[in-house]
Amino acid sequence: MDELTQSLESAWTWVGSLGFSFGNVHVGLRRIVLLALLVVVVVLLARWIERAVQKLGKRFADGDGAYPAAYAFGRILKYVVLILGGMFALDTMGLDVSKLALIGGAIGVGVGFGLQNIVSNFVSGIILLTERSLKVGDFVDLQSGVRGKVVEIAMRFTRVSTNDLVDILVPNSEFVNGRVTNWTFDEFSRRIHVPFGVAYGTDKERVKAAGIAAAKRITGIIVDDPRRAPDVWLVGFGDSALNFELVAWVTRALVTSPGRTEARILWAIDDEMRAANIEIPFPQRDLHVRSGALRVHVDSPDDSDRKRDRVTDSASS
Repeated sequence: MDELTQSLESAWTWVGSLGFSFGNVHVGLRRIVLLALLVVVVVLLARWIERAVQKLGKRFADGDGAYPAAYAFGRILKYVVLILGGMFALDTMGLDVSKLALIGGAIGVGVGFGLQNIVSNFVSGIILLTERSLKVGDFVDLQSGVRGKVVEIAMRFTRVSTNDLVDILVPNSEFVNGRVTNWTFDEFSRRIHVPFGVAYGTDKERVKAAGIAAAKRITGIIVDDPRRAPDVWLVGFGDSALNFELVAWVTRALVTSPGRTEARILWAIDDEMRAANIEIPFPQRDLHVRSGALRVHVDSPDDSDRKRDRVTDSASS
């Protein structure tokens, strides 16, 4: 048993002698193995802390946005644990962190131009998480045409899921430098405008009553608040129709699915218009014929016979 213990100690000493030198510091194989273990532990710890904070925030989430705050706090805490764990791992290897900072600064000058987009996106992500101008669960419309729900704010990108369940990875810098329409930033209801048209000569009050009746059929449209009751506006005179808009305040569930919401409202409007015998027009054109003379030439029977004879003679020849 003593011989086995001495053999293991000798083997461990020999393993420790392996490695390489970095300046005045000798980095042995044991330190490398320890560093790898520390990295694994730090990464797992950071992920566990992030998930624990987010689960805790989700458990106590309510209507005031507690879960997005917990998500941001957990993500930032993860970055802090990774940075501090990395510095601790380097210190464990016997490397002077202050010297590494100088070396890192020199290397950063060389590769900064190649990594500037990555750094920009990382810093933009930190800004989004800290100032909470964008939260998980928000429904956004970007200047590039991307529209959907924010599912994740990562280190380099933000994942936006459309209503067709298509995930789009958008660089974080686009949210900081570009125009972003956040439909669910603060308020929990939004006003939408749904255009439609009726034939000229239709009673406008009947159109208004039909439009409001259509709005009351849709669950999620606010109808019990006098300040935000649905209304019908006459907005223009078209070529073939009077142009109206159904203006209604909708809840968050309808805001996050604008295409489906507009389709449901138009369906209800069509039903109400048919029930009220209101004509929904189609393009019409009036044709005006100016007065004048029209010359008509009618061949006589003799002329027709002569033409037929000429055709027969030509065929025989």
